[in-house]
Amino acid sequence: MTTASHTRARIAPHRAGFFRDLTSVAIRALRSIPRDLETVIPALIVPVFFFVVNVGALEPVAESTGVTDFRAFQLPVAIVFAVTGVSRASGLVTDISSGYFDRLLLTPMRRPALLLGLMVADLALVMALCIPVLLLGVAVGVRFSSGLLGAIVFVVIAGLWGLAFTGFPYAIALRTGSPGAVNSSFLLFFPFAFLTTSFLPEQALSGWLATIADYNPVTYLLAALRSLLSSGWVWGDLWPGLLAILGVGAFSFVLAFTALRGRVSRG
Repeated sequence: MTTASHTRARIAPHRAGFFRDLTSVAIRALRSIPRDLETVIPALIVPVFFFVVNVGALEPVAESTGVTDFRAFQLPVAIVFAVTGVSRASGLVTDISSGYFDRLLLTPMRRPALLLGLMVADLALVMALCIPVLLLGVAVGVRFSSGLLGAIVFVVIAGLWGLAFTGFPYAIALRTGSPGAVNSSFLLFFPFAFLTTSFLPEQALSGWLATIADYNPVTYLLAALRSLLSSGWVWGDLWPGLLAILGVGAFSFVLAFTALRGRVSRG
C-alpha cells in the first residue's frame, strides 16, 4: 500500500456511534436554550395567565356543574399549554438557513440522530417547564391523591405529550425552512385545546362539542392527568391518555422523519 493510501486510511471519517451522535445534538440544543429564552418564557407566562384567569372567573360556574376542585381540574390544562409546541424547531430553521444543517449532512453522523437529539432536548425542557406550573398549583392548594410518585408520573406524562407534539413543528421546519411557519405551528393545537374538557367536565358537554371531545386525544390526556390529582391510581383513566399520546406521537413523528428524509435527499 502506498504512502498516500495510508494517509487516506488515517484521515477517513468514521461513525462515532448512534448514542454519541444523539447526545452531541442534544447537548448542543440544550446549551442553546439560554440564548433563546424568548421562545421559552411565553411557554410559562401563557399557561400561568390562563390558570389564574380561569380559576378566578370560572370556579363558581364549574363547581355548579359538579367539579369539586376546579383548581385541580384546571392545573392539567395549564400544564398541557406549557408543554405543547415547545421545541427547538426554530433553532433547526436557523441551522438550515445558515447552512449548518447542510454541513452536518456531510459528516458521518446518523441522520435520525439529527432529529432525535433535538427531541431529547425538548423532552428535558418541557419536563422542566412543568415544575414551576406545578409549584403554582401546590401554592393555591392543589394536592396529588397519588402522592409523590403520582406527581413524578404526572410530569413524565406531560413531558411525553410535549414530545409527541414536537413532530409537527419539526416537520414544518424541515419542509419549509421558514421561521414564520414554525412559529405558527402552535395554532395546530388550538382545536385540540378548546374542543375538549378544558373548562367543563365531559358530562357537562352536549351536542357537537361532546361528539368532538370524544374523538379529541387531549380529552383523554387531561383525564389521565386529572386522575393522578383527584382520584389516585386509576388505570382506566391512565391507559387511554397514554394511548392518545402514542397515537399523536406516531402521526407527528412519521411527518417529521418523512420531512427529514426529504431534506436529506435534497441536501
